[in-house]
Amino acid sequence: MIDAMIDEQGYRANVGIILMNACGQVFWGRRIGMSAWQFPQGGVNPNETLQDAMFRELREEVGLERHHVQVVGCTKRWLRYRLPKRYIRYGQQPLCIGQKQRWYVLKLTTDEECVNLAGADEPEFDQWRWIDYWDSLRLVVPFKRGVYERALSELAPVICESGAFDRPPLPGKPAQAPRRRPALDTATG
Repeated sequence: MIDAMIDEQGYRANVGIILMNACGQVFWGRRIGMSAWQFPQGGVNPNETLQDAMFRELREEVGLERHHVQVVGCTKRWLRYRLPKRYIRYGQQPLCIGQKQRWYVLKLTTDEECVNLAGADEPEFDQWRWIDYWDSLRLVVPFKRGVYERALSELAPVICESGAFDRPPLPGKPAQAPRRRPALDTATG
């Protein structure tokens, strides 16, 4: 159980969910009112276990219940990322500078029509699709890319060893995610 949502270093306890279909593709959701796509994730409430938080977030963000999925694995340690300064709410106490996450990989064991993005009072996503496992690294917002790579890399061998998928991701380091090219200085030609 988690005692505090934000630790003494300023990281908020959070769970991330990699939901996979039998073909080894992953759920990819678009955040409401934004062009940003991501995996489901959310904060851990005080005195809530990590797995309880994960199932609550799965229900709130994707509309799925425990009986719709099989837990395949979880990262062994907290994986952290810092928020860009523009997202830090400096007026709030305790100050949250980023997320510390435990990542779960789940296999969808029901029909995908059970996915319901509108099931919560405040939906997180307005669209979703299946994508290839490693594609999330090039599609996620840059400040989350490092934590996604650590989670995906740690969980890929677990997924392959589980035998739960028709086409699990290949283990090993994924190809480098594309980097933004610097803008050309048109003033100097």
